[in-house]
Amino acid sequence: MRKKLLGTDGFLVIDKSSGMTSHDVVAIARRALGTKKVGHAGTLDPMATGVLVLGFGIGTRLLQYITNGEKSYEATVVLGSSTVTDDSEGEVLEIAAEEKLSSITDEMIEQALVPMRGVIHQRPSSVSAVKVSGQRAYDRVRAGEKVKLASREVAISKLEILDIRRSAEKIEFDISVTCGPGTFIRAIARDCGDVLEVGGHLNRLRRTRVSPFDLSIAVSVDDLKAGKFEPISVEQVARMRFPIREVDVYEQGELQFGRALSVNSTGDLTAAIANGELLALLINRGGKASPIAVFSVAS
Repeated sequence: MRKKLLGTDGFLVIDKSSGMTSHDVVAIARRALGTKKVGHAGTLDPMATGVLVLGFGIGTRLLQYITNGEKSYEATVVLGSSTVTDDSEGEVLEIAAEEKLSSITDEMIEQALVPMRGVIHQRPSSVSAVKVSGQRAYDRVRAGEKVKLASREVAISKLEILDIRRSAEKIEFDISVTCGPGTFIRAIARDCGDVLEVGGHLNRLRRTRVSPFDLSIAVSVDDLKAGKFEPISVEQVARMRFPIREVDVYEQGELQFGRALSVNSTGDLTAAIANGELLALLINRGGKASPIAVFSVAS
């Protein structure tokens, strides 16, 4: 039989404030929840704000599957200068001449973004968390190394310009982006500046969605500190994120021992649920639905 754990497993969606790391938010959540077993789905840079999904207890085991969903962002790109970090917090590398910047039209900016839509190859920012020979790229940059990472395939399903503003020193434009995992919004700013030969970086980034979570259910950091929040249950998250398979008593017993069930009606990763609780995640393999993660707890 499964032993139900009350108040020890679940999720929180946080609206992260600027100036703090994702780990800072995790530390606050650990104190608020009274547990060390807290993790997050997808790092946000200190300058970035918005949706940060936290899992605690058994919820931490689901986080790797949450990060596979689409993410949405709103950001501001600055044309006219490039930086070592591809954002406004880094050292300025180059500044464009005013006459060159003034020659950039709205149509040229739009055209520069066209190749960045769809399935593309994108080079991550040098100060990303990507590992190079076992060490984070940003640690190597901070140590004074010059790092240029290899391009990787990413998917950008939406990239729209919302507004363009101009001054003698810079062009700013706001964008809305929806993309798959592994996409760097800072790289969009950098690459746009490179194409237009004026340099580019990001000076605002707000994540509005980590599918299926958005800002409408997010808790502020202040409310997290004050204990003013209602966690989302593991079962609720499973129903939001995966196709559902309600399993019977016999199938529950099989899952307790990690045994495969009859094939799922859908080929997608499926959540096995019984009596309002998540028991396992199943995927079709070899004509059976095999558990890739079992969450049941022996009584």
